Amino acid sequence: MHFTDYDTRLAAYALIVDDADRILLTWYVGGPHSPACWTLPGGGVEYDESLQRAVAREVLEETGYMVDVGRPVAVHTSTEPRTRHSGRPYKAVRVVFAATVTGGSLGTTEINGTTSHAQWIPLDQTPTLTPRAPIIDATLSELQAHRPRDS
Repeated sequence: MHFTDYDTRLAAYALIVDDADRILLTWYVGGPHSPACWTLPGGGVEYDESLQRAVAREVLEETGYMVDVGRPVAVHTSTEPRTRHSGRPYKAVRVVFAATVTGGSLGTTEINGTTSHAQWIPLDQTPTLTPRAPIIDATLSELQAHRPRDS
């Protein structure tokens, strides 16, 4: 299928892990077509912004933190045969960047947004969180696959 034959949503997310091995996650409040769940901070990239700028903006809105955006660590894609909005096939592309907190304080700053709160969760408890967005597992799997193995 040619790219002009389907709708695409580009989104950018942050993977933020602190020195205490805690991951920063947000609670997505859900919507008409997706249930509430834990997810990485991030969201849709605006037409006139870079992926890195989108990550910084979304993290500030959803967590209250300013971040330094690093390298991409994972890409997650999904497709749907038809969307209710346009009736066209749909592809979501989510790019996850490593990020480091540089300032701010924990608390969402967006008003009437899709995130109710952010929370630091011990990394080893992440696999037991329910419900959680697939982007979390995809990102952690990608990191595990590229982690240097002890000899």
